[in-house]
Amino acid sequence: MGPDRIERASGDPDPLADLGYNASSVTRVLEDIVTAHDRVVIVPGDGPGRSRLRLSLTPARRNIRRRLLLACAAIGVVVAACNSPGSDSSQPRGPPESRPPSPSSHPSRVDVVPGMPAVADPRNLYSETGAGMLSPAVAGALPRVYVPNRTSNTVTAIDPARMKVVGQFRVGANPQHIVPSYDLKTLWVTNNAEGRTDGSLTPIDPRTGKPGRPIPVDDPYNLYFTPDGKSAIVVAEALKRLDFRDPGSMALQASLAVPNCAGVNHADFSIDGRYLIATCEFQGSLVKVDLVNRTVLGYLPLSKGGMPQDIRSSPDGRTFFVAEMTAGGVYTTDGDAFAETGFIPTGVGTHGLYPSRDGRKLYVANRGSRHVHGRPHGPGSVSVIDFTTRAIEATWRIPGGGSPDMGNVGADGQQLWLSGRYDDVVYVFDTRTGHVTKIPVGREPHGLAVWPQPGRYSLGHTGNMR
Repeated sequence: MGPDRIERASGDPDPLADLGYNASSVTRVLEDIVTAHDRVVIVPGDGPGRSRLRLSLTPARRNIRRRLLLACAAIGVVVAACNSPGSDSSQPRGPPESRPPSPSSHPSRVDVVPGMPAVADPRNLYSETGAGMLSPAVAGALPRVYVPNRTSNTVTAIDPARMKVVGQFRVGANPQHIVPSYDLKTLWVTNNAEGRTDGSLTPIDPRTGKPGRPIPVDDPYNLYFTPDGKSAIVVAEALKRLDFRDPGSMALQASLAVPNCAGVNHADFSIDGRYLIATCEFQGSLVKVDLVNRTVLGYLPLSKGGMPQDIRSSPDGRTFFVAEMTAGGVYTTDGDAFAETGFIPTGVGTHGLYPSRDGRKLYVANRGSRHVHGRPHGPGSVSVIDFTTRAIEATWRIPGGGSPDMGNVGADGQQLWLSGRYDDVVYVFDTRTGHVTKIPVGREPHGLAVWPQPGRYSLGHTGNMR
């Protein structure tokens, strides 16, 4: 279904623009539901962006109305309703608490920081990371899953098609994460050498799968990149510091102390690239950093305290979801206001967060332990949260128990790869059924990376793609 199939009840030549929607968002949701026998009409509203979308279904197809309502609500495409003949098009449908905000409250464009790529769809900052949307920059990259084994000081390479280990190589002390570079041409292994001073970053050439010469770096627990691509951000956890470095050579540019953020480790970025929010694992709080002026804007203690872990933005950039290991759930936080807004219980030891390829769901890895260390075969699971309603729509458990930690979604969106932190395995979840496959790897696997991944550029971690 394309824009040419949409009628309008007034004379505006661009009905989709008046709706306040990105045309691709509308067509993507409706194209597999609406047929040539249905009718889509734009009904004028009382101001810009206040129109409604009205859909008339043929009698034989009215049984798909509920499916269509759910599809519309999932991305917030419709202000009033998707209707069948005889229904009242002026009344909203569904419970008020599950209705998305009206399109008029979303900007038609995002004013990003200089040098940052434009946000293609303000309603979904993950719009360019959809299934199969690979950048030309990853052409020739070997399809691999790279697994850092923290205690073995090795990286295991898995062929995802065969689900078989095809290689292993040694790296520096305590490899924590495999991080795609901003330009997608290098994968960095963060070897933070806990309790030592010989931390390093090991580059991997994704075209050959071979490691290069390590670069000495202070305490690189994690690694991110500024949205304009001008700096790498080494998260020096033990030093309570963010080190801004050249994204290629890793030469130090500047350092920013975060003294009230013990255990700084994971971060995500505002939709416009102006700030980041990072978790403070050993302080039960968050820190907000102004990336333009490179200053600390403030700290936010979480109401339950605990040990916050991963953090990811909602598709519209308004809410940050924060995994918290002790309470076993996900906090929601208003990024601009820097205020806690809610809590979603998920499971024991909530840890990693990964958006689905269509940007509608958030996969939550519950590691099975409320502590830094845990036992094998614990009560680990994966919770699936609907980004719009914030409801848990599924929970995937591991037969015999497990410890799902960190990883990412495959390029086609059909598999979720997670390390089994205390079980020395990698879990591969079928995102359609929740069925899990286990692959043995080294000791204490942590932040694995699936490569290649869709997206124009990487903001770091195990593939925070945009």
